[in-house]
Amino acid sequence: MPIVGKPPQPGEIRKEAETIQSMFADIAPRYDLLNRVLSLNIDQRWRRKAVAWAKPRGPVLDVCTGTGDLAAAFVRETGDPVVGVDFCAPMLQHGQEKKACRQVRFTRGDAMNLPLPSNAFDVVSVAFGIRNVFDLDAGLAELVRVARPGGRIVILEFTMPRRPLLGALYRFYFGRVLPFIGNLVSRSNAYTYLNKSVLAWTGEQELAERLRRAGCSEVEVRPLSFGIAAVHLGVKADA
Repeated sequence: MPIVGKPPQPGEIRKEAETIQSMFADIAPRYDLLNRVLSLNIDQRWRRKAVAWAKPRGPVLDVCTGTGDLAAAFVRETGDPVVGVDFCAPMLQHGQEKKACRQVRFTRGDAMNLPLPSNAFDVVSVAFGIRNVFDLDAGLAELVRVARPGGRIVILEFTMPRRPLLGALYRFYFGRVLPFIGNLVSRSNAYTYLNKSVLAWTGEQELAERLRRAGCSEVEVRPLSFGIAAVHLGVKADA
């Protein structure tokens, strides 16, 4: 999970990265199925919203792409190839097998050290992956680095609903229901980690402030489904 406070040490980063890679490798074969079941297919609608608000006009990069769902949504919108980066090879392999991802150019890489040139993409996106970047500020800095001046950073992530009753239901779902179903279907303990990462995740306003510190202007937070998730939008400042 992202570190708040002192910068993480290289050994910490390597150990955490290996743990998360192994976890996602275990659940890769059932990842798409569980996303649909556990979100009641709402996650697909959220991705379409993120793409619509991104308004792509040029090359798109999807970081923490997993099996390429958001990258494929950008392809459907623009008709152009999209670059998808993830550090988990089995997730990329399953993405490459999907018909919807034929125009996604999958590349293995670390979100904290992207293997791509600076100032290259009109849109740089992340869906439900930024909370798993161990050094959040380093990850955000990389998203901004590879975006063109005037390009957009688009982050879709879970958030804590502000309404008390909905917030209580949200915590119950992520604390009890999601890990039970997820671990049962995936045959692993991965969804115990994932539920903890959601409940421990930084608030949307803190993420917005960190985007500003990383070099974004015009930062917006657009809630989805009564605040269960949100799209964060930012524009890379002109050089």
